[in-house]
Amino acid sequence: MLQKSSAQCGLDTDLHPPLTPHEAAVESDRCYFCYDAPCTTACPTDIDVPLFIRQIQTDNPSGAAMTILDENILGGMCARVCPTETLCEQACVRQEAENNPVKIGALQRFATDTLQSAKDHPYTRAAESGKQIAVVGAGPAGLACAHRLSMYGHAVTLFDANSKPGGLNEYGIAAYKATDNFAQREVEFVLDIGGIELRQGQALGRDFQLDALAEQFDAVFLGVGLADVNDPGIGTQPLAGVVNAVDFIAELRQAADYSKLDPGKRVVVIGGGMTAIDAAVQSRMLGASDVTLVYRRGAAHMNASQYEQELAQTQGVLIKHFMQPVGFGGDDRGNLSSVEFEHTTLDENNRLIATGERTSLDADRVLIAIGQNMEVQSLSAVSLDMQHNRIVVDSERRTSHPKIFAGGDCVAGGEDLTVTAVQDGKMAAEAIHRQLG
Repeated sequence: MLQKSSAQCGLDTDLHPPLTPHEAAVESDRCYFCYDAPCTTACPTDIDVPLFIRQIQTDNPSGAAMTILDENILGGMCARVCPTETLCEQACVRQEAENNPVKIGALQRFATDTLQSAKDHPYTRAAESGKQIAVVGAGPAGLACAHRLSMYGHAVTLFDANSKPGGLNEYGIAAYKATDNFAQREVEFVLDIGGIELRQGQALGRDFQLDALAEQFDAVFLGVGLADVNDPGIGTQPLAGVVNAVDFIAELRQAADYSKLDPGKRVVVIGGGMTAIDAAVQSRMLGASDVTLVYRRGAAHMNASQYEQELAQTQGVLIKHFMQPVGFGGDDRGNLSSVEFEHTTLDENNRLIATGERTSLDADRVLIAIGQNMEVQSLSAVSLDMQHNRIVVDSERRTSHPKIFAGGDCVAGGEDLTVTAVQDGKMAAEAIHRQLG
C-alpha cells in the first residue's frame, strides 16, 4: 500500500491551530474572572487562571506567560497535551452554565508561545549555594525539578537514558500535539537558565547506581517514569505485527520521513488510555485503512477522556467495548493475521467477568497499550518503600530514604499526566531546597 507523506497525513499539522492575537483577546473577554476560581483549584500546578487571562485581556501576554511559568515551567507543552476538558475547563463556570467553557488551554498556549519566542530567558539563578543535586530523568518531572533547583542557585546534574531529553514529551506524545520540534525547544528554554549539566545516554542501574548518587550528591530526585510495558498475558509465541504502542509512538516521533513507516492495513489497538487513542489516531493518519480500538470495559471506564474518544472516532477509528484479548492468530510465516477476543460484562459488584462468547478480528498489526510498569531493578542499590511497583513518597515527594525524592509516573498514587509530573518536580525541588537550608 502506498503510504501517505507527512504533509498528506497531517501528523506535522497542529490538531488545534494556535489562537491569533485577535482570537485570544475575544476569548479572554469571555472569562468571568471569578474571585474563588474553580479553574485554578482544578489545575494540578495551581496556576492563577483568572489572572493570566486578565493579563491577556489587557494586552500583556508576556506577563500572562510569567504567571503560568512561575507555577508550571512546562506550561507550553501542558497547554498542548493537558486534558483541560477534564480539569480547568470542566470546572469553568461557563461550562456549567452554557456547556461552553473558556478555552483556557488555548489561551495558555498563546501566552507561553509569546514569551518563549523571546531571546532572553526570563528567569535568573540565585547566588551559588554550593549544593549539588542529582536529577535522574529529563522528562517533565525531572525538568521541572531541575529548573526550580537552579533558580535557587543549586548545581544540578541531570541524567537521562535517552539520546534526547524530554521524556514522554519527546517520545510518547502524538506527533500532531507537539509539532515543529516543540518538545526540544521547550527543553532548551528550561536549560537556558544555566546551572544544569545534562548527561545523556546515562541509565540508572546500568551506568550509575542509586546508592552512589546518594553518597555523592546532597540530594537526589528520581523522575524515571515507567519504562516497562505491561504484558497482555496471552502467552502465545511472538508474531510479526504485534507491537507495543509506546514503541510505535516513539518510532513515529523520531522518524524523519513518515512515508517510510508501515502502519499496517488492518490495525487493532488494545487499551483505553491516551496512549491507545494516540496510537489509533496516528495509525489512521499514516494510512491504515481499518483501525479498531478495543477496550475490556465501557466508554465511561476508559482513562482517555470523552473528548479524546470522540476525536478518535472523527478520525475514522472504530471503538469496541467490553472485549478482552485471549489470543493471536498467525500465518505459516509467523505474521499476525487475527486477534481473538472474549466478550466481558460487569457483575452486580461491578467486577469484570468473561461471558465465554468470543469474536475474532482480522489484523496485520496489533498495538498494545495496556499500561506501563517501572523497571524496579534499576533501584536495587537502595531499598525504597514500594507499592504496586511504584515508589512511595510523602506529601513533599520524599521517599523512605531521607536524601532521595521522586515524582511523576514512577510514584505510587500518581495520575500519569504531564501536568501532575511537573507539579511533583516543583514540589520536590521546594522540599529539597528547604531541607538543604
